[in-house]
Amino acid sequence: MTRQANTDVLDRIHALMHGLRRHVQEAARADGEGLGPMEIRCLGYFMRHGGATQSELVQHAGRDKAQIARIVKALHERGLLQSQPDPNDGRSQRVSVTAQGQALHRKLHQHRVRFEKTMTAGLSDTERSTLLALLGRLQDNVGEDAA
Repeated sequence: MTRQANTDVLDRIHALMHGLRRHVQEAARADGEGLGPMEIRCLGYFMRHGGATQSELVQHAGRDKAQIARIVKALHERGLLQSQPDPNDGRSQRVSVTAQGQALHRKLHQHRVRFEKTMTAGLSDTERSTLLALLGRLQDNVGEDAA
C-alpha cells in the first residue's frame, strides 16, 4: 500500500467525523440547548454509565479534571445532570441524567440515527456488517485512544 493510500484513509475518517460533529452540533443548536461537543459527549457518557463519578469520566475521556468539572457543572446548571453523594465514599458524587437531560439525549440520538442512515444509504446489510467489522479492527489497532 502506498503512503498516499494510508493518508486517504485518515482523510476520509476525518471528513466523516467532521460531518458527524457538525451534524450533532447543528442538532443541539436546533433543539435550543446550544451544547458543545464535549457537553454532548459528557451527557452521553452519563446516559450509558448512570451513577458514575466525574473521576470515572475524566479517566474515560482522557481530559483535564478541571475541564470535566466545568462541563459537569454547566450541565447541572442547565438541569441536565443531577448528583447524589456516593454512599460508600462521602467525598464522591454519583452523577445521573435528569428527565430533561434524557429527553435531550433522545433527540440528539435521533439526529445521529438519521445521520447514520444518510451516511450508509445504499449499503447492503453485508456491506454494513463489513464496514462495522473493519471499523472495529481500526479501533482495536489504536486501543483505548479511539474510545
